[in-house]
Amino acid sequence: MLSLGPIAFVTPWILLALLLLPLLWWLLRVTPPAPRQVRFPAIRLLFGLISREKTPDSSPLWLILLRLAMVAAFILAMAHPLINPGDELPGQGPVILVVDDGWAAAPNWSARQAALRQTIAQAEREGRGTVLVTTAPSGASEKPTITGVLKPSEARGAIDQLRPKPWPTDRKTAIASIDDLNLGENKLVLWLSDGLDGPSASTMAEALLRQGRVRVFTDAPDRLPKILLPPDALESNLTATVRRGPGGGAETAAVRAYAEDGRSLSRAAVSFKPGETETTAQIELPVELRNEVTRIAIEQQDSAAAVTLLDERWRRRPVGLISDRPLDSGPSLLNETYYIERALRPFSDLKHGGVASLLKSGRAVIIWPDEHAMVATDMVTLTTWIEDGGLLLRFAGPRLARDIDDTLTPVRLRRGGRDLGGVLLWSQPARLTPFSEESPFRGLVIPPDVTISRQVLAEPSLDLAAKTWARLSDGTPLVTQERRGKGRLVLIHTTANTAWTNLPLSGLFIQLMRRILTTSRGVDADKIEKRPLPPLETLNGFGQASKPDADATAIPAGAFAKTKSSPRHPPGYYGFGDTRRAMNLSPQIDSLAPLRDLPAEIKRQAYVNAEEFDLKPSLLIAALLLLLADTLASLALRGILRDALSMRGLRTFITRGAAVGIIIFTGALLVATTASAQNAGGPDARALEASLATRLAYVITGDNSIDSVSKAGLTGLTDVLNQRTAVEVGVPIAVDVDDDELAFYALLYWPISAEQTTPAAATIAKLNRYLQNGGTILFDTRDQTVSAAFISRPAQVLRQITRGLNLPPLEPVPPNHVLTKAFYLMQDFPGRWSGNQVWVERGNARNNDGVSRIIVGSHDWAAAWAVDGGGRPMFAVVPGGERQREMAYRFGVNLVMYTLTGNYKSDQVHVPAILERLGQ
Repeated sequence: MLSLGPIAFVTPWILLALLLLPLLWWLLRVTPPAPRQVRFPAIRLLFGLISREKTPDSSPLWLILLRLAMVAAFILAMAHPLINPGDELPGQGPVILVVDDGWAAAPNWSARQAALRQTIAQAEREGRGTVLVTTAPSGASEKPTITGVLKPSEARGAIDQLRPKPWPTDRKTAIASIDDLNLGENKLVLWLSDGLDGPSASTMAEALLRQGRVRVFTDAPDRLPKILLPPDALESNLTATVRRGPGGGAETAAVRAYAEDGRSLSRAAVSFKPGETETTAQIELPVELRNEVTRIAIEQQDSAAAVTLLDERWRRRPVGLISDRPLDSGPSLLNETYYIERALRPFSDLKHGGVASLLKSGRAVIIWPDEHAMVATDMVTLTTWIEDGGLLLRFAGPRLARDIDDTLTPVRLRRGGRDLGGVLLWSQPARLTPFSEESPFRGLVIPPDVTISRQVLAEPSLDLAAKTWARLSDGTPLVTQERRGKGRLVLIHTTANTAWTNLPLSGLFIQLMRRILTTSRGVDADKIEKRPLPPLETLNGFGQASKPDADATAIPAGAFAKTKSSPRHPPGYYGFGDTRRAMNLSPQIDSLAPLRDLPAEIKRQAYVNAEEFDLKPSLLIAALLLLLADTLASLALRGILRDALSMRGLRTFITRGAAVGIIIFTGALLVATTASAQNAGGPDARALEASLATRLAYVITGDNSIDSVSKAGLTGLTDVLNQRTAVEVGVPIAVDVDDDELAFYALLYWPISAEQTTPAAATIAKLNRYLQNGGTILFDTRDQTVSAAFISRPAQVLRQITRGLNLPPLEPVPPNHVLTKAFYLMQDFPGRWSGNQVWVERGNARNNDGVSRIIVGSHDWAAAWAVDGGGRPMFAVVPGGERQREMAYRFGVNLVMYTLTGNYKSDQVHVPAILERLGQ
């Protein structure tokens, strides 16, 4: 391959043909144009006349240059020029591609894929295979992936399916896989690193050197990934902490806070000084909006470590404090409200007032200090409020110790109090005993200087131990609780000030209050701490929320804080519905140091964004256009074109074959243009590709994870159709409903994601024409919750998408519908999920040859059909396993037959044959 700056020629020896251009110039100069024949009867009148117009003895200069340019363009095209070609690959045999596909590779993933594609193209030109090795754990085995020697087409398919993982790489395990390779000597190894150093980086480099020559791709210092640390839940404002690797210059970034429905609630800018590795920004929001924040992310850093998920622990709960003392009326070390305010202010929205005003303001927790006297009507109102789901926290004191008729307590109390030197004598102040595993306070460290000098005692009972959350060293309860209806009543058997204890002066008091508040509405600490937490929603490598993969499993109780991100436990939300806990990746990342200290034999290079561009199609088109121009110019110079246009010399024009020549040249131009368009991916290529074979099509959503599943799913269904039916189906094709022509496809598979936007008016009109002309769209919300009311978020998006479409009334698929017998006999239509309705046009679609224009379901059929490059299923199907996958394939076959054959199967002629197959 010959390189001339940014241009290289794959077959440079063809350029020797350029030496023939001077000979061609000479031939064109000495060859005169053909003489014109003019028939004139009165020839005698011309004798003796001298013609003033001379016939040239050679072709015009512009025509010669035109022909030289045409030949030169053709010669250059045959030499196959490339812009920005990759360097020739040293070594022999297969090229080993080692890819760091952990979280750190996600922000610059497009550059990695471009480098991989360019390497595969170069290996294909040199006739070499490729071996793909990934360093991030994958699948249930939690081991890196290693392939055999791949052909170029297989390698491209593997690269297209490769995605960054939402967990770190495991280079140590990958080294063992690399050492097992036995591909001969003098190989080339390309390590597409994530740019980060680690304890196994140098060992990895040594292992690669044992395989052959090594090149390492690394990101530029300003492209290294950044991470976002979770904010402190105790702070009044959300503090976004952004961290980067050492050695960077001055840099700015921004973080955004999002609500659960995707709304952007706030944006804060952060800036790094030269050499600074960590910076913070305050996200200031009203309490109502702060409690809606579920996600904070760094802009333009699409990775799982640049996202922080927030759960109930970060919410500031609306708390009411029963008191006549105004909020912030000044410190008074004797008032209980002073200590309660100081403890609650960092993580709650605190309001003072009477019972009626607090209940009217919608408080989740109400605190009743002993210093406040309560009337009987307020106690009745509080009792009803607790049963409806509220949490009442009471403190004991002299007033409660005297009032034995008070029933608003979780346990029965003794009259009077137990104090140091009193009737129930203590020889010394009591201390707290370690909290039990059943207590929401478990794990809290008890300071040795916290003592209790007086308390209100509980009467012994059978259920006293079950109601006790905290005890003193002598076994008497300090904190008791009781469930009442949907709510909870909690009593701390001592005061909130320092009259009976020094507990309010310690940090333990703040932690106790915080743990009690977390048991209020929205989260139940008992439920979270006692049960394994299954995955609810996980993050992919780009930090996007998605459904959990089949490999994701529940985290055991009590081990959540120690669990590291892995294929079994990806970052995301775990728990039960609204009771969930967030696992974030960034706290698990210890270092962001750039890759360094590699052996001198290893060549380093940066990722480049410029991809290889093939000039051959463009030069062929130019040569054909010049050929057409030369043909027309020659016809014009001979007068044939003028005669043909005037219709007087049409017979001569046809007999001389000029029309045939133009048709041939035009056909050649069309073929070349089509071939070029196929290489360039233009609309003509798509039209030809779609019209030459029956193809299944899927709608591009913009979400790479969904689109890749759609492609893999329709590929699997295509294989089944080609194996089991007479339909010859080509490779599935992706469709952009905004730009692409839809008329070529009988069926469109349209998966719905929560991020899709409402189509434009022109797109809606195109979709209406498509449906009116006989097309069918299969909408798949993939959420198992499609109903007539469209409740879920994907269903709401579907409702927005279809708002402008001329849709017929829908109904669940009836038992005798053609879809149930188009090829297989079936009544259920499962996918990855099963159990919900599938909706079709009411009345068996009489207006469209028996085919419903719209089919709506929620079973995630593409995931059930999806296969990898080896033909293996990519996703588990639940709950029916492989039997359910087979039924999903049968539904796909019925669906395609249904859209292609119309009402053929509804013909009553086929009923006897069907009954005979059933044995009836």
